[in-house]
Formats: sequence, structure tokens, C-alpha cells
Amino acid sequence: MAEIRRIITEEDPLLREQSVEVHRFGSSLHKLLDDMKVTMYHADGVGLAAPQVGILKQVVVIDDREHDYIELVNPVITEMKGSIQSTEFCLSVPDRGGRVKRARHIKVTAQDRNGNTFNYNVSGQLAIIFQHEIDHLHGILFTDVMSEEVSREQALREAEED
Repeated sequence: MAEIRRIITEEDPLLREQSVEVHRFGSSLHKLLDDMKVTMYHADGVGLAAPQVGILKQVVVIDDREHDYIELVNPVITEMKGSIQSTEFCLSVPDRGGRVKRARHIKVTAQDRNGNTFNYNVSGQLAIIFQHEIDHLHGILFTDVMSEEVSREQALREAEED
């Protein structure tokens, strides 16, 4: 049965570590993925990387609520095109946001929970989420690449104006 895990915050040095590639695709990985999924939904997030729950493995779960739920094991961005700026928030950086410039279109190669390799071509908001979560696997937080800090209240006001 899946369990909600504790999400660590930016003060934890573990978030700055490099995650290791997954080589075993068995029950412990499946349990981690299941736990990450329920943890992400419980925290009302759109993505969660394993380092955010204290596990330094290249594992990501994503659900932007517009596409299907996605699991990425050992994801690698193989192509980036264009640029887009957005306001990002993070479950590990509560109550702070920032403007971040990301690639508008990306191609990603990854594996599923059983070790099968697949490719994703994603654009727009989903590409932003992929890049944000994959950054976590390399010890990078959005605060490292943001151009300007934005409060949650400011982001909500701006969204209402659009």
C-alpha cells in the first residue's frame, strides 16, 4: 500500500546532491513510485522528484491534470527548442516562487517502472514541469535559475489579470 512521504525543503542539503541512475526495476522502485504519486497528489503538486522525498535516485512523477499521469525513470533531455518564461513554485520551496526561463519544447528519453525505454516530446507547461523535476535530479532548484522572486499572492493576481 502506498504511503505519503515527507517532502524535504530547501534547507536540506540532500536537495543539492546528484541523483544516481536506477538499475533495479523491481518492487522497491514500484513502491517508491507509488509513494511518490500519493505524496504528490496529497501535496497538490504537479510533479515530484525522488530527491524531494530524500531518495537520491533518478525518479520523477508528473501530473499536470491535463495529460495522463507520467512516471520517468532515468530521464534525459535530448533536445531543447525555443524559450518560454513562467512563474514556478516548488513543493520543496514553500511560499516562494520565481520567474524562470525554460525551453518551450523538449524531447526526453526515459524508462518506465519496468525498465522499458520510451521518448516524450513535450511543449509549453508540461515541458516546464519536466525540466523543473529533472533539475531536481541534478541538485538544481528553480531558485538557482530564476530571474526574479514572485510571491504566491502576486502570481495569483497576475493570473487573474490574464
